[in-house]
Amino acid sequence: MQSAFGDHVTVAMDGHVAVVTLNRPPHNFVSVEFMRDLADAMEAVDANGEARAIVLQAEGRTFSGGADFSASDDRVASSMDGVNALYDQAVRLYSIEKPIVAAVQGSAVGAGLGLTLVADFRIASPEARFAANFVKLSFHPGFGITHALPRIVGRQKAALMMLTGRRIKPDEALAWGLVDEVVPAEELREAALRLAREIAENAPLAVIATRKTLRGGLAAEIRAQTGIEHREQAILRATEDFAEGVRSVAERRPGNFVGR
Repeated sequence: MQSAFGDHVTVAMDGHVAVVTLNRPPHNFVSVEFMRDLADAMEAVDANGEARAIVLQAEGRTFSGGADFSASDDRVASSMDGVNALYDQAVRLYSIEKPIVAAVQGSAVGAGLGLTLVADFRIASPEARFAANFVKLSFHPGFGITHALPRIVGRQKAALMMLTGRRIKPDEALAWGLVDEVVPAEELREAALRLAREIAENAPLAVIATRKTLRGGLAAEIRAQTGIEHREQAILRATEDFAEGVRSVAERRPGNFVGR
């Protein structure tokens, strides 16, 4: 049986694994409402005693293209309050107690990358690409990425990603520890489900307790970090370079930045 949360998020049970699917084609762009629906779905799974692990997957060729800053009808694009509200949903996602396995195909960019970092494990197809491309927009990273990414790949690799904005391919991501397994696209969902089942066959209280110890105060740390990120974003959003960054990304060209 499948449950819907808003228009673009569904949850289906596979034994003790909850499969949460994002379906906002074509790019699964992040919005406040979309992330609120996802957080609602995840919290419902957390409260479900039958669910012991979660698979997070997405329909379409792209896992998530992040926030679409060029879309005038999106609160993330049109107001800094929207961005801050988006990060409130990120904190909710980091507060989920049950283990999460993300199945990543296509691009996971910006806030889409941030969404994959919420998961404990990431399984990727060869077509996957990971990018913290904020500097290409003349913007500051958000979604807690400046805290979560260094925890996973180390400060140096995280700095490389965030200061260049480059796209990281799965083989490199695997070597860095950003990805735990790379499988053919047709095997991606089954591989993620297989890992989630392996987790779910263990004693659930022990799994949750162990995960809680490993993550420590991660949700609180993400909340503090998103506050810092948001302040920096508010400053940068008012610059000429940000306007140029949005134009350049939409036009698929390097930005002509002037430093103001």
